[in-house]
Formats: sequence, structure tokens, C-alpha cells
Amino acid sequence: MFWVGGPGTIFVLLAFLLSIYAQNKVTAAYERYARVANSRGLTGAETARALLKQHGLHDVEVEMTRGRLTDHYDPRSKKVRLSPEIYHGTSLAALGIAAHETGHAVQHSSAYAPLALRNAFVPVAQLGSTLAWPLFVLGFAMSLPGLADLGILFFLGAVLFQVITLPVEFNASARAIAMLSNGNYLTQHELKPVRSVLQAAALTYVAAAATAVAQLIRLLLLRRSRD
Repeated sequence: MFWVGGPGTIFVLLAFLLSIYAQNKVTAAYERYARVANSRGLTGAETARALLKQHGLHDVEVEMTRGRLTDHYDPRSKKVRLSPEIYHGTSLAALGIAAHETGHAVQHSSAYAPLALRNAFVPVAQLGSTLAWPLFVLGFAMSLPGLADLGILFFLGAVLFQVITLPVEFNASARAIAMLSNGNYLTQHELKPVRSVLQAAALTYVAAAATAVAQLIRLLLLRRSRD
């Protein structure tokens, strides 16, 4: 079958290996610093609320959500949602993750352009992820180049979403470190482990973007092989 082997497979394989490395790195960093408590005894929820208050974001709520490491900021409801171990946790990892999600709330309030662009791309990415492969496979199998090209176009939308996500996540982590440092929530000694956790998490987004780009290259090469 054309999706097993063929043009571009090496790119996908390399991206897959990067994804495994990134996931192992973030798991190791989180597990290591999830066992190290911060010196002030603050929980992730307390830290997030304090940072929001510090930035005048009184309309943003902090609430607990189900699951493990399901932390995120919802711009539609203006809520920072933290998983139980981050919400109640006092570890360095918990504070770093809570501050990172708060960083997204600060981005939203300041109309940070890359975040607005990413949010606008959400429906495009969802549609692309759903339709791209079926359209491409059908077009490729039935020798309908127009249909295959449409599938590639849809997939391009999903790729752009992954690429746009990178500056958003990098900036949120940078804001998190700055907020924790400037507000004296953590000592300089404690900031280094937090930075390690956030950098490891950022690598997973790099891997996701690399995987998407590799898949796009493969689709283009497969499409070209039929010309």
C-alpha cells in the first residue's frame, strides 16, 4: 500500500523518533520535579489566581478539570483549567504548569497576535485533520489529482495550526518564568527546574509541528509520483 514506505517515509520516521524523545523528556522532567515542593508552599491554583490578580484579570476563573496533565486555558469561557495534581499540587512542576496556563490568559487579555491567529485557525485545523487523509487517499487511489490536491490543501491548514502554535507556547512559557521570578513566587534556584519542565513541554510542540510538516512533505512527494 502506498502509505507503507514510499517517498517521504524517512521524514515521517525522523519526526516520529523526535516525538518519542520529546515525550520521554517531558515525562522525565515532570516526574522529577513533581516530587520537589516549592519553598513557599503555594499550590498551582493559588499561584494561578495570584498571577491573574496581579495582571488585573479579575474576570478569569481558575477551576479544576478531570484527567492527568489536562491543563489548559479556555479563551471562550475565560477559565484556567488545572488537573487535580496541578491544582492542589505544591511542586515546582505544578507551579510552572499553572503559570504557563496563566500566561495564555495574559496573552488573551493583551490580544497577543499569534494566539489570536491560532484561535482563528482552530476550525481550519479541525476540518483539515478530518478531511485531508480521506480526500487524498480517495484521490490517489482513483487517479483523481484534483481530489488529492484538495486533501493536501486541507492538510496544509492543520500544518499551519501546528506551526503557529509554537510561538504561542514559547511565549507562554517565557511569561510564566518572568511572572514567577518578578513576583518572587520562586527563588532563582527553583526557577531552573521549572524552566526545564517548560522547555521539555515545548519540545513536544516542536515534535508535533515536525510530524505535521513531515506528513505534508510525504503527501506532496506521493502526489508528485503520480504525475
